[in-house]
Amino acid sequence: MTVVGYVPGAYDLFHVGHLNILRRARPDCDVLIAGVVTDETVLRAKGKPPVVPLVERLQIVASIGFVDQAVVDTSTDKRVMWERLHFDVLFKGDDWKGTEKGALLESSMASVGVRVVYFPYTAHTSSTSLRALLARQLT
Repeated sequence: MTVVGYVPGAYDLFHVGHLNILRRARPDCDVLIAGVVTDETVLRAKGKPPVVPLVERLQIVASIGFVDQAVVDTSTDKRVMWERLHFDVLFKGDDWKGTEKGALLESSMASVGVRVVYFPYTAHTSSTSLRALLARQLT
């Protein structure tokens, strides 16, 4: 049986944390799909648009050797993408683990037989911290 893994994310200001989750997910599945969230979805979820536009974020993620396929992810509800891709395991950073949004994700995915696997969040580097650093440099 082929195991399909899915790693959703904004992948804005691509950094080592993004690379780490893709690298760690690769050995746990036969096919790795990265879902790159749309600009509009990022804006709704985070309250600010991504710095790098969707088409460029998609090209960056698609070029990573660990990724078999990069797709546009249009919803914060991962069941929407599961309906389209029928993945077996969903990978997230462990900043979601033990949170309300993580519990909702786990419950939603369990209802269709999908495992949620958490990997260590790269706390010292994030798009949020890079954005803040850039803002300080520009002022």
